[in-house]
Amino acid sequence: MGIGQLALRGKEYLVSIKPCGKGILLETLHYEDELKKSDSFFSDIPAKSTDDDLLDVATALIEKKTEKFDPKAFKDHYQAALRELIQRKLKSKGRKITTEVEEPSRSPRGDNVVDLMAALKKSLEGGKSKPAATAARKAATKAAPRKKAS
Repeated sequence: MGIGQLALRGKEYLVSIKPCGKGILLETLHYEDELKKSDSFFSDIPAKSTDDDLLDVATALIEKKTEKFDPKAFKDHYQAALRELIQRKLKSKGRKITTEVEEPSRSPRGDNVVDLMAALKKSLEGGKSKPAATAARKAATKAAPRKKAS
């Protein structure tokens, strides 16, 4: 196994190279300053016990949304666009080509506001168990009132 640095996408990466079957496997690693201790992420979580109703809602939601992972469902759009650009460049035979730039959506801010509790209730109503929907309703009634904007 060998460890070294590799320039990739305008950045230098720490990599490990090792034999793998009939080929070579390259894995990107992290520099020491990129590693963070988990304590800093979880230290803000209070040590008090959890609300049983909210725990039931969370458990029901996780159970409902859990499914077998299918890596074919994910596509590398960057790689596909890069391959298409390379093909266009090859066909242009040295002439300058332009890329089409997608315009960002012009939708005004605020039209995508979602009532999370209503969405959670709706998600759980079509679920497997009735107690989870009841727990969602109980959790909705226990939700803290909103603070007024100052």
